Amino acid sequence: MNASQLSIGQYYPGRSWLHRLDPRSKLIFVFFYVVFIFFANNAASLCWMGAAAIGGLLASRIPVSIVYRGLKPIFWLLALLALMHIFLTQEGPVLLRWGWFTVYEEGVRQAVLVTFRLFFLILFSSLLTYTTRPMDLTFGLEKLFSPLKRFRVPVGELSLMMSIALRFIPTLLEETDKIKKAQMARGADFESRNLASRIRSLLPLLVPLFVSSFQRAEELAMAMEARGYRGEEGRTRYRRLSMGTADWLLLLGAIPFYAGLFLLRTW
Repeated sequence: MNASQLSIGQYYPGRSWLHRLDPRSKLIFVFFYVVFIFFANNAASLCWMGAAAIGGLLASRIPVSIVYRGLKPIFWLLALLALMHIFLTQEGPVLLRWGWFTVYEEGVRQAVLVTFRLFFLILFSSLLTYTTRPMDLTFGLEKLFSPLKRFRVPVGELSLMMSIALRFIPTLLEETDKIKKAQMARGADFESRNLASRIRSLLPLLVPLFVSSFQRAEELAMAMEARGYRGEEGRTRYRRLSMGTADWLLLLGAIPFYAGLFLLRTW
């Protein structure tokens, strides 16, 4: 698959500063970003978190066109969430009244906050998979959760499951596109303006997709078993992870960054 076909969840080869970071430092920073972005409650704090997401995109040196193609499928979801808040939130002064349709100030505020929070969250999280190889991501998760092994938690298996799930996202998207084109060649109408008709047309798309997904999962399980995979038992590592100066600077820089977020919340 070439660069023009990359979608969200795939690794984009590069030599940027973000690509060279240890996966553990990136996982920790992204985790706290996902948590603290929900504390952004005004324009200043939201712009602060958005600047970090855009800055990360620029630091990764990934073409904006590739990131846009990966995020394009979520735009309809963001629009739907915004409309739900505008229609359903009935608090604050009235901004617009047209017959039965009324727009309230709080509805618009919540629509903007929720939409941009989710957009920056997905953008920043996607940079993790764009700049980290799937196997490095798996090893990083194993290292971070290794203390849980004392409580008999199967850390290695859980990390592998998450890595496989991320790897299957672009595969399923590609499979969906192939099935859709095949069904359109047989006369299926996915562009009908009739909502009921469009819902019915999804049935011949979903059934082959589910069948194909189960087949791929079975083939993967058989391949892993044939290669002697037995979880973490007796497993060795070809590559060793090591935290460098840049990784510690990133984690230390997270402290004033998130402190700035809470200061901007009071503006």
